[in-house]
Amino acid sequence: MIQAVLFDLDGTLADTALDLGGALNRLLARNGLPAVPMAQIRPVASHGANYLIKLGTGIEKSHPDHSRWRQEYLAEYEHGFCDETVLFEGINPMLEQLARRRIAWGIITNKPHRFTSLLVPKLGFIAPPAVVVSGDTCAESKPSTLPMHHACRQIGIAPKRCLYVGDAERDMVAGKNAGMATALANWGYIAESDQVHEWPADARLDAPGQILDLL
Repeated sequence: MIQAVLFDLDGTLADTALDLGGALNRLLARNGLPAVPMAQIRPVASHGANYLIKLGTGIEKSHPDHSRWRQEYLAEYEHGFCDETVLFEGINPMLEQLARRRIAWGIITNKPHRFTSLLVPKLGFIAPPAVVVSGDTCAESKPSTLPMHHACRQIGIAPKRCLYVGDAERDMVAGKNAGMATALANWGYIAESDQVHEWPADARLDAPGQILDLL
């Protein structure tokens, strides 16, 4: 029996692509580089700052200038992290149903705490999460199982009693390896090239309300 539903944040609970992409394009413009169309940004928006920097500049993490670009990108994002970010349609009604069934919910994200702590209170969740684990809460982030097990300890519920919902391969891998049931959020940031049929998802969902069918 599922006693808790844990979620990824970007691309699962919240549509953050416009703000993540906006920060990238403002940074590119300031450096005289062309903007990246949102159609290219959206499918990879939850892959993190390093991926977006590579998308816009071609600069890999190993490049000597990468650290500067990353710092400037994160500073740009901090100035507008919630300008256009909203919850996906159907999230709050689903969370309301979880509350009525007395099922806990929480967040396990790779987003750094400096942003998670600011963003989560602004999203308008109908009820606060029982736990929030950020990308730097533990020594490792997803696809490691460390944040998954940390969340379970915080809420006092065993992994086998948890469902993890996310929109990326690392989400499904982390959840499955931690001993959780997993569900893929098809409404999230999934690229056409992603081999989703190879991801260890127990279920694939087209809308948040379908989570209730898995409980």
